[in-house]
Amino acid sequence: MKTRKHKSDLVILFATLGLMALGLIIIYAIGPMRANVLNNTYGTDYPSSYFFLGQLRAVGLSLIAFFAAFKWIPYQYIKKYAKPIMIIALILSGLLWFLSMIGSSLAKCELGECRWYQLGPISFQPAEFLKLAMVIYLGDFLSRKREEGCIGKWREFWVPLLIVCGVSLFLVVIAQGDLGTGVALISIIFGMLLIAGVPAKQYLFMVALVLIVAVGAVATSSHRMERVNAWITTLSGGESSDSTYHVENAMLAIGTGGLAGVGIGNSVQATGYLPESINDSVFAIMGETFGFIGLFLILVVFAAILVRMLKVAEGTKDTEGRLVVVGIFAWTLAQVTVNIMAMTSLVPVTGITLPLLSYGGTSMVFIAFALGLVLQLSCYTSREVITNENISSGGRLGGAHHTSRRRSS
Repeated sequence: MKTRKHKSDLVILFATLGLMALGLIIIYAIGPMRANVLNNTYGTDYPSSYFFLGQLRAVGLSLIAFFAAFKWIPYQYIKKYAKPIMIIALILSGLLWFLSMIGSSLAKCELGECRWYQLGPISFQPAEFLKLAMVIYLGDFLSRKREEGCIGKWREFWVPLLIVCGVSLFLVVIAQGDLGTGVALISIIFGMLLIAGVPAKQYLFMVALVLIVAVGAVATSSHRMERVNAWITTLSGGESSDSTYHVENAMLAIGTGGLAGVGIGNSVQATGYLPESINDSVFAIMGETFGFIGLFLILVVFAAILVRMLKVAEGTKDTEGRLVVVGIFAWTLAQVTVNIMAMTSLVPVTGITLPLLSYGGTSMVFIAFALGLVLQLSCYTSREVITNENISSGGRLGGAHHTSRRRSS
């Protein structure tokens, strides 16, 4: 087995670009409806092209980030600065919390939660950067501790890990009230721990501990309990209310789409019935627009990306690189799964975007950068080199002779 540079994973490449293009199409179709809803409700003056142009800018920046991670910035250079990247991400998240407490105009708040920096016309969500930083940092930390033989040791391993992860989750879930990002961070952490060689008993203990803390975080928040109660009411067929409105309209949108959908530009739910139609609820809008067939094809594309990421992780012989790919896999899987399950009433509604399809710049830019890293690492997966001697040996079994060639292991 040899590791040498070869072609990147074309499935991940074209699937990523395809999803970006699809997201742009759907925002083009429903963006004017969203602008009209906001103008009528809040007296704003958004032009009909506002959200499409915003998504176009986001796609442009995401393409730059994607190809920067894929072609222009060597992974060796990125991992060299794993600690500074994590420190910067934590500082940005902590500073946002401080600015929100003093009422600074630099902290952008919506529905009582402050999750964005507002710098003139530009907004930036540090929690999205924190996801990427967590993947890069844990890749470096876990690979070093594995080499040092410290995996599972309390002082050398668990104490620094719990401090970094605990502070990150506090700044996201408690300070910013962003449970959706918290779910993504937890998925990244436990996905990477799973393959880092952590003893099974310790791993299961930490999983149980996080579940207990998560239940406590939900039980002590009236807003989150309201969502849980709405979910239970929906599942049990209870009476509709304001709290069940979101998920009921999401399911109505998907149901209305039927087999082939109502067609681009014909969505009814996007005209103001379904909350967050261009963000968290875009999967339901696509169900209405493209129908069951369209949603099935979208799920196939996401599944193809995830399966190929596992293939890249399997072929990456560098421990740190493999950990990074698994972290990005867990991140993507968590966001896709939670978003879709929320829109189909399989879990309570929570604020989490659908990667590459939902409206919004920060989320798309950082997941695009992460997928670009996977593509870069896919160029260095192990390959089995078949020599003339190997083929001659094989020829004695089958009697055929061929020129030397390579094939993927």
